[in-house]
Amino acid sequence: MKEAKHILRDKRTMLILFGMPVVLMFLFGFAITTDVKNVRTVVVTANNDNQTQQAVERLAQSEYFIITQTVSTPQEAEQLIRSQKADMALVFGKIETPPLTPPLEGRGVGAVHGVQLIVDGSDPNMAQQWATYAQAILAQPVSRNGYSVPSPLGEGPGVRLLYNPQMRSAYNFVPAIMGMLLMLICAMMTSISIVREKERGTMEVLLVSPVRPLMVIIAKAVPYLVLAFVILVTILLMARFVLGVPLAGSLFWILAVSTLYILLALSLGLLISNVAQTQLVALLLSAMVLLMPVVMLSGMLFPVESMPKVLQWLSAIVPPRYYIQAMRKLMIMGVGIGDVAQEVAVLAGMTVVLLAIALKKFKVRLE
Repeated sequence: MKEAKHILRDKRTMLILFGMPVVLMFLFGFAITTDVKNVRTVVVTANNDNQTQQAVERLAQSEYFIITQTVSTPQEAEQLIRSQKADMALVFGKIETPPLTPPLEGRGVGAVHGVQLIVDGSDPNMAQQWATYAQAILAQPVSRNGYSVPSPLGEGPGVRLLYNPQMRSAYNFVPAIMGMLLMLICAMMTSISIVREKERGTMEVLLVSPVRPLMVIIAKAVPYLVLAFVILVTILLMARFVLGVPLAGSLFWILAVSTLYILLALSLGLLISNVAQTQLVALLLSAMVLLMPVVMLSGMLFPVESMPKVLQWLSAIVPPRYYIQAMRKLMIMGVGIGDVAQEVAVLAGMTVVLLAIALKKFKVRLE
């Protein structure tokens, strides 16, 4: 009750606990997104035959591209891109000057015969996505009323996107935000709450009371455990009803794995509190130990498989990596608990080790 009252009367803590999840969900759901939308596209063509019209209509009818205008030469299209009036150009027919990207010829993946793309490459990641989306739209056959309508420019190999056919970035970010927030809030707040007692001298009163040290630790952790569940439910509700992210897997197993992860985060916070003597030191340690590794090495923003081997080895000791992987499988792919057994086993092992070290290092006498 004492720790719960501390939390409820501290307005700054309450703002962090409940304001940060909502703000991050809106930022990553709507503002910080890698979705392809409203790509300004220029069509370069000397003739407007039926084949060209079909290809342009197919691109314009998608939700990703906007056909802004039509020009007759690639040089005009490049000038529009340089002046930031267009993002991409779709060139039909014979090209006299080489474009900025290789011609999409032949029958390779997403290949379109007789079409070239000129793409603004100032942002390489987005440029690659624009080109990939355009190739897929132009090359693949579509289905209308049960019949397969072939591409007017020739078909490429069929592509079927599982779990996220709209390629929405929220499907990727929501499990990552859950891993980051639960780790930061549980570990950081738990460490600060215990260090605060040391700073104010009230830890002595707790240690000389009839309550055993283990019960002091549990009493400190329980309010944050409850708050973590409230934050978890808030994130899941926002993901489902605001961002439209499905909960394909079992809600019971999602909550069960999250409970294990929350216990791990609380154990880490307790361990940090044993090292730090002031709230500032605890905050700095939490930021250095948790924030940067969680964001950079957990697979939240960058795939672990794309990192150098040394960073892949370092990411193996970052707990959010395994939680994020498990949540993506449970929430998005809808797999059973058996398919995340490896991640759960690693999280359970880390929890046992961190909790054992934290309890062993907990000082029952103050210096």
